[in-house]
Amino acid sequence: MTTTSMTKPEIEKSPDTVEQKSELLSLSSSPHIRHTESVPQIMMWVIIALLPSVIASYLFFGWHAIFLTCVGVSSAVATEWIITRLLKKPTTIGDLSAVITGILLAFNVPPTLPWWMVVIGSAFAIGVAKMTFGGLGGNFINPALAGRAMLMASYPAAMTSFSAPKLGAISGLDGVTGATPLAHFKASMADGSFQALDFQDALYNLFTGNVGGCIGETSAVALLIGALILWYKRIIGFGIPLSFIGTVFILFWLFNGTGELFTSGSLIIPTYQVLAGGLLLGAFFMATDMVTSPITPLGKVVFGIGCGVLTFLIRKFGGYPEGVSYSILLMNLVVPLIEKYTRPKIYGGVRK
Repeated sequence: MTTTSMTKPEIEKSPDTVEQKSELLSLSSSPHIRHTESVPQIMMWVIIALLPSVIASYLFFGWHAIFLTCVGVSSAVATEWIITRLLKKPTTIGDLSAVITGILLAFNVPPTLPWWMVVIGSAFAIGVAKMTFGGLGGNFINPALAGRAMLMASYPAAMTSFSAPKLGAISGLDGVTGATPLAHFKASMADGSFQALDFQDALYNLFTGNVGGCIGETSAVALLIGALILWYKRIIGFGIPLSFIGTVFILFWLFNGTGELFTSGSLIIPTYQVLAGGLLLGAFFMATDMVTSPITPLGKVVFGIGCGVLTFLIRKFGGYPEGVSYSILLMNLVVPLIEKYTRPKIYGGVRK
């Protein structure tokens, strides 16, 4: 029997080496989410995904839509820069989150809105809804939607005044009268003239974007192209958008106003509701906000379903034809509660 003796090597490290090693060690609390791209890179891809809708806004509403978008971006970036200077903190405009906030704020206003209102909305979104709580990662509600809600409360007439699309009339529901598709639907339900088949011809215009509405919400095809880009880059998942859109579709299918469930008319209404208004914009670009949405897989589905239920209730029974913005903002407030009850069980642990 042979034995092998091993001597313990002496490891000598200078204080400088230990300090260099410690600088490479980053400690943080869970959850630990890794992504191969930095925050500015992720934000840049979101901006790229929004470009099809920017192009569509020009095609349907002209240069003024582009002007308002630029005003929203410049106002948001300027507000964040000024606040960081006043607080004597490092500037954060390089992460591009303010750029996205400005774009989304502009996307949620009518193309006829005065430019100075966009400035106020962007300043509120950044200064109050974001920077007050510590900036990116600290805000608990979506800044762009908070800015839109403030504008709706302050300037309701201007925020509900819409113009016809630039390309002109193709069908009776293209917004030539200034009414949005959802407003037209709400009015027909109120005056008793509702006929499901009357909305069939409008589906093509809703898909392409040749309808009245806010700057960035009208073109479903442009928003879907942007969503595919985000999915391809794995910036967003399927949980929130599909549960959000699916809930709205199912509820409007069950309560479609025709009294039937398996006819062409019963499917026209939920399809119309999905394509009209800001549902696709909200589901793909705002409800999926990494900061203000749940991080647990089940929580994402619960969050999406909650947004869908609230959107249905507001559109169906509320006095306002649209409900996407308020539904997302309300669900933002209960995200901590959702994560508390959808937190996965720790490996080896026992759920109480």
